[in-house]
Amino acid sequence: MSLTHKFLVITLPLVTLIILSITTVPYLFFKLILYVKKLVRIENLTGKVVIITGSASGIGEQLAYEYAKRGAVLSLVDIKEDNLKAVADKAKSLGSPDVITIVADVSKVEDCKRFVDETVNHFGHMDHLVNNAGTVMAEQLEDCVEISAPRSVMEVNFWGALYGTLYAIPHLKRSRGKIVVIASGLGWYPLPRLGYYNASKAAIINFFETLRTELGWAIGFTIVSPGFIKTDLAKKALASEASLRIFPMASAEECAKAIVTGVCRGDLYVTYPFWVKLGFPLKVIFPELVDWLHRLVFKIPTKSSGNKQNLNLSHDSQLQAE
Repeated sequence: MSLTHKFLVITLPLVTLIILSITTVPYLFFKLILYVKKLVRIENLTGKVVIITGSASGIGEQLAYEYAKRGAVLSLVDIKEDNLKAVADKAKSLGSPDVITIVADVSKVEDCKRFVDETVNHFGHMDHLVNNAGTVMAEQLEDCVEISAPRSVMEVNFWGALYGTLYAIPHLKRSRGKIVVIASGLGWYPLPRLGYYNASKAAIINFFETLRTELGWAIGFTIVSPGFIKTDLAKKALASEASLRIFPMASAEECAKAIVTGVCRGDLYVTYPFWVKLGFPLKVIFPELVDWLHRLVFKIPTKSSGNKQNLNLSHDSQLQAE
């Protein structure tokens, strides 16, 4: 180890503690002032143009209703056409002046360009892009026979959010708009047997934090980390992996209210329910304990049995919700 690195190893922890002790109280006071300012300057959504992907069900559906109640006009995007019109009709009845529906697969770059273009062509501009579409697969890596099978999780969850964002950025810069990303608490507190989903959500969080640094001067960003929310997707995931049932599920409607309120305040992060945040310090401070608890709860053997079973290779094992 070079002298420079030795010096940093010795001095940086001490310097960090000194800086934290000096700045913590002033920073908390600054946060309080900023919070009060946000409460005074809550964004008025009347007439704002909002694109919501994955809006035919789940959190996306409830987000459509919450934006509608606040007077936004909506572009609802989903791969499933059957419930999309019903959501649009209800959004109009709740107060949205105008709603269009677009059937699109967010994992296809051309579809993402199309739903952005159709929205702007119809409304003339756009103000919010809500990247909500997602999919999940419950499977361990060692049980995966076809390694390409989990690829769609990343294609929908990560690339689907990135494609739409790419084409929305020029329009959002002009309107000083916002990008909302529905990630997951599992993006920073991963649970067993959801590795593909965990990784895709961690990728979303890291990418959009980077993008916020690069574009934060022009576009607002809110990264949402829900816990287990009562949606069809979550219910199917819990049915596929029984150990997940120990986690209580929260209301999708209340989650949507918390998200839109946070977005209108200009919050960088929204976590719902709030207690989900407690997982992060536990993982950082007590990683060995967390690993042990996960093995206990999920009944993971400490020694390999040598008997690999493919639990989720059927078509139904891949759970999608857009």
